Amino acid sequence: MNDVTPLLTAVDRLADRLRTLPQSALQRGGAAEALALARELAQWAQEIEEPGRTPRTVPDAGLFAVGDQVAVAGHDLAEALRDAAEGEGLLARAVDRVAEAAAKIAP
Repeated sequence: MNDVTPLLTAVDRLADRLRTLPQSALQRGGAAEALALARELAQWAQEIEEPGRTPRTVPDAGLFAVGDQVAVAGHDLAEALRDAAEGEGLLARAVDRVAEAAAKIAP
């Protein structure tokens, strides 16, 4: 069983930050970066949960939804990784990816 706490902490921290960003910051690229992150996390979760199936894409639900989308995708991935045999490498990669996105969104 993998300890997914670092991923959950990083995702929740970023999601909270996204929910408080002004519209102008989201429009300057914060929302696009967050949506790309949510899509990537969701794809990884789907590849674990449904191998061989083409992953579905997280829809663009608008500027003010990206915080929630990151949170949901991150929590889904964490749940998928809990019992994944090869999950440690992907877990570390996901934590790094969230940190990378956070640095771009809210330096």
